[in-house]
This record gives sequence, C-alpha cells and structure tokens, in this order.
Amino acid sequence: MKPIRVTVWNEYRHEKSDEAVRKVYPQGIHQTIASAFSDPLQVADPADFAVRTATLDEPEHGLTQKVLDETDVLIWWGHMAHQEVSNEVVDRIQIRILGGMGLIVLHSAHYSRIFQRMMGTSCRLRWREADEKCRIFNIRPDHPITQGIPDTFELPAEEMYGERFGIPDPEELIFLEWFQGGDVFRGGCCFRREKGKIFYFQPGHETYPQYYNPIIRQIIVNAARWAAPLSPVAPEMDSPNAPLFEVMPKH
Repeated sequence: MKPIRVTVWNEYRHEKSDEAVRKVYPQGIHQTIASAFSDPLQVADPADFAVRTATLDEPEHGLTQKVLDETDVLIWWGHMAHQEVSNEVVDRIQIRILGGMGLIVLHSAHYSRIFQRMMGTSCRLRWREADEKCRIFNIRPDHPITQGIPDTFELPAEEMYGERFGIPDPEELIFLEWFQGGDVFRGGCCFRREKGKIFYFQPGHETYPQYYNPIIRQIIVNAARWAAPLSPVAPEMDSPNAPLFEVMPKH
C-alpha cells in the first residue's frame, strides 16, 4: 500500500518574531505537527505516511503545482498573514481539494483564505485570550477521526473560541468544546466539497503546547487518514459534453 502523502503548511512567522512562541515551538509549529506522523505513540508504522513541510516565505509559499500534485492531505496552520497567501496558490489548492485532496484546518486557520473559499462564508467567531481551561467532548466515538480518543479530555489553558461561528452547518460534528469562561464551540467539524474532505479542529494557539499533546496529535493523524482520497486526485475537469446513456425515441 502506498503511503499517505501529507504536507504540513505553516506561516512560520510567530516562531521567528515572538520569543514566547519560539520557546514553545523552537523548530516551528509545522515541524512539531509533522513529527506526529513518525511518533510510535500515534503511528504503529511510520511507513503509512510520507510527510513534508512548507511555509509562507518559500517560493510560491512552498505549494508549487508539483508539491500539491504529490499531496494527498494538506494540513494548514496560519494566523497573522492570511492575506499574504496569493490568489494563484489559493486557486491551485481549491482545484486539488475539489478533485479529492484532503484539507485539515487548524486553530486560527479558520480565517485562512483557503478555508473561507471552501466554506463560502466569513468564518468569524468570538475569541478571548484568558488562559482558560478547555474541556473537549467527543460526540462521535464511532467516527474514524475519534478512534482511540477518550469521551472527554481537558486542555489546562487554551485561547477561547466561541459561538457564533460563521461556517455552514458541518456535515459531521465531531467535537464540542466548553471553556472556563462559559463559552461553547463547535471545535471539530467535517465537510465535503465535491471529492475532497475537510476537517476543522480548534486547539492550537501558538503560545500553548497543544501540538505535543498525544491526544491532539492522534486526532490530527486520524484526520489525515480520514481525509486522504480513496482514489487518485482527479485533475481539473472541463465539463465535457456528455453522451446519451440511452437512445432517445424519435418523434
């Protein structure tokens, strides 16, 4: 069986400009997420995945056509530079998603241009930075993304994201979140866009070590398995003129 080809994309700006973030993620958020796919706590056989990383300041943001053609699942983390992602790259990613490539959107990437494009909405939400405890409820223990995940678990501190969340109704709601300040949030949402699967997952503020948490890492690995296409990603289709399935009677 061929490995699932995963590309982990990160702005990689906070880690270079903010000492507090650099202390948490000295190699960058992307490298920490990528390491989950070779961690024996999350992956029994590292050969199941082939993982690469890409960042905003690389040529074409590291997402050339060749890189995307060799990607089954794209994981996206962004926060402070959403508008610096070019239209050309967003268009390129959208075409791949519609053809079957999976997309996993993490934390503040709810405001990324590609997620807004795929949702067709503002993706706005309530937020607050107050070191609040976050309790996460697994409401779909039968789902592929929640395999091996407890019914509920807590993060001792996380940036609060709260409702209302300006997204379409999820096709599958996987996780609900409660924050110490009283807010609730749809923290794990699944969507399908033509042949592509999309998963939004809330935890992951840059000053908290969530991407070292074995439960969070397992969810991301599970999501990559779920989002991977079952068949090769289809190229852009040109809406061909369809032949008749049956001969129509002459009048």
